[in-house]
Amino acid sequence: MKLLVTGAAGFIGSTYARLVADEHDVTVLDKLTYAGRRENLDGIAVELVEGAIEDPAVVREAMEGADAVVNFAAESHVDRSIAGQDPFTLTHVIGTGVLLEAARELGVSRYLQVSTDEVYGSIESGSFTEESPLDPSSPYSATKAAGDLLCCAHHHTYGLETVICRGSNNYGPRQYPEKLIPLCVLNALHGDRLPVYGDGRQVRNWLYVEDFARAIHLVLERGDPGRAYNVGGPDECENLDVVRRILALTDRDESLIEHVTDRPGHDRRYSLSSDRVRELGWEAATHFAEGLERTVDWYRDNEWWWEPIRSGEYRAYYERHYGQALGPG
Repeated sequence: MKLLVTGAAGFIGSTYARLVADEHDVTVLDKLTYAGRRENLDGIAVELVEGAIEDPAVVREAMEGADAVVNFAAESHVDRSIAGQDPFTLTHVIGTGVLLEAARELGVSRYLQVSTDEVYGSIESGSFTEESPLDPSSPYSATKAAGDLLCCAHHHTYGLETVICRGSNNYGPRQYPEKLIPLCVLNALHGDRLPVYGDGRQVRNWLYVEDFARAIHLVLERGDPGRAYNVGGPDECENLDVVRRILALTDRDESLIEHVTDRPGHDRRYSLSSDRVRELGWEAATHFAEGLERTVDWYRDNEWWWEPIRSGEYRAYYERHYGQALGPG
């Protein structure tokens, strides 16, 4: 297939590009924001087009001749959406609409929207299925839900073959260190304090990024048009336990843990039922203990990747957000 993969200079998108580039003709369209990096595509045979999915002219040029579109393009950090929602609305709603219109007009055979478990909101017990109502809690998840609904509308109204993949919390190599796991790994390696929201008892359903990439491609190839597919990780874990595991893997003491003011509207627990995607033949291959150790090792061994981030604007963002500075290095 000739694939247009948007947002593939980011964390999950670049993992997917690495999975499919050897067998498919891949064009990457990426805005190269703070979390989208050319380095993430090093060694992959793809064509990179720099541009925004909300730009119709750029989208049409990049999409011309594509058999399928896989949309990873996103502003992905909930905290940043709480501080300012406009970039999230622009990318998740306007940008998704531009992609869908172009796909319909250019006769693209298949469109896959990469989404999130957060569109369902929080669940005290049990797991969300694809029939669960959407009940997003943050500007991030609300705009992602809007993008999902646009995909459904374009399928039902125009017959565009759309599918949606909703993943649980991803982790792994090349994740920008504003997210819990890479933030805490790098802080632990440097001996900085590890901030934990509230009591740290929030529960997440952790999914190794390569497992999610495999699920996405399976749904692209075999998923039923007009349907959503939940992709949950094999293990649940409280955030505080995640932080403690990271400290153990980096030989640091738990005295580095610092509880900070909780995020406004913080969802308490996410959990997804993956029965529908399992019917297509998918299973998670990586349990959390193994995946976390692999992730810590990757950050320990790849200072070249994260050092420019940690020494740049990220330091100012971190200080603004947490009210404390990172240590040197």
